Amino acid sequence: WALHLRNVTISLSGQYKCSFATYPYGTKAAKIQLLVKAEEEQHYVKEVQLSQTLEIPCLENMTSANLSNYPLKWVVEENGKKEELITKQPSCPEVYGNGSVLYRQRVHLGLNNALKIFPTKVTDDGKVFSCHVVYHPERIRKSSTTMRVFGK
Repeated sequence: WALHLRNVTISLSGQYKCSFATYPYGTKAAKIQLLVKAEEEQHYVKEVQLSQTLEIPCLENMTSANLSNYPLKWVVEENGKKEELITKQPSCPEVYGNGSVLYRQRVHLGLNNALKIFPTKVTDDGKVFSCHVVYHPERIRKSSTTMRVFGK
């Protein structure tokens, strides 16, 4: 027995119960709790000159007061591979990922949880930096920015 759901929305979250009668044993039942999570995403492109500082806001329309109440993380993606750069829990200092050497000393968390990258390099061109904010257990806001690096 299987329940198939189409066009899934958050309103479908809840407990589902399947029960049926068996002979001679009586009724059999199983329950499952379904939690539907929503991810809202915005995408931007930022252009920067080589060896300059690029500052990417976490979420364009949220103030730092709002963001400080929620867990967030900065991720970089290239060719389907994701790497966590910075994670931040409410009322705690940020934690820097000890991943690739490409970003270890070049990324910092700025005002309003913006990502600061300095100095920009040719290898940064085309990379996608995303800020993920879990503002409700079922909802994630994500802002992605593709970086374009230009030489003089």
